[in-house]
Amino acid sequence: MKGSAAIRRLEDPRQQVLDAVLVLFRRQGYFATSIQDISRESGVSVGSIYHHFGDKEGIARTLYQTLTEQMSARISWISARQGSVHDQCREIVRALFEMTESAPLVMDFMLYAKHREFLPEEKPICSSRPFELMRTVVAAGIQTGEIRKIDVMVASTSLFGGPIRMIMARLDGVLQAPLSGYLDEVWDCAWRSVAAG
Repeated sequence: MKGSAAIRRLEDPRQQVLDAVLVLFRRQGYFATSIQDISRESGVSVGSIYHHFGDKEGIARTLYQTLTEQMSARISWISARQGSVHDQCREIVRALFEMTESAPLVMDFMLYAKHREFLPEEKPICSSRPFELMRTVVAAGIQTGEIRKIDVMVASTSLFGGPIRMIMARLDGVLQAPLSGYLDEVWDCAWRSVAAG
């Protein structure tokens, strides 16, 4: 074995496939991507792909579940380590901005893919576990009085909607500068919209 071929064989074929479909789904969309395309992009044989995932829908489901679980774990970790709801929500926004910069294909898949078209049994992304956790943090802030008494969906949308729109602008190439440069200003606007007092 030599060079990159040797390295590729040592890698996890499941992860190689998931990495490849992020690229392909962004470039071609789910429906225009074939198993053969995935095999070529990932370097994993068609047989191995079917063995690990069953079919293309199985790949998409695994990707969706893996990414929502990772994002949920990150939000839970943040919530457990930050004291105030203000600090938890700000750190969630910072983490989302950081993920956009370090893994734009992941954020693109999470925010732009029309998951219900190819995974009809999955919840819409705004009802998925990461977004439920974000609403739970906001609800706690309403309960403790850090966030004024308003509907939890209104408060959640006010806190996270603007930052998510900034993420989309970055993914679309509208924002050329890294999101970290906008964090303080975006967060200040978001928090002022819901802060008690």
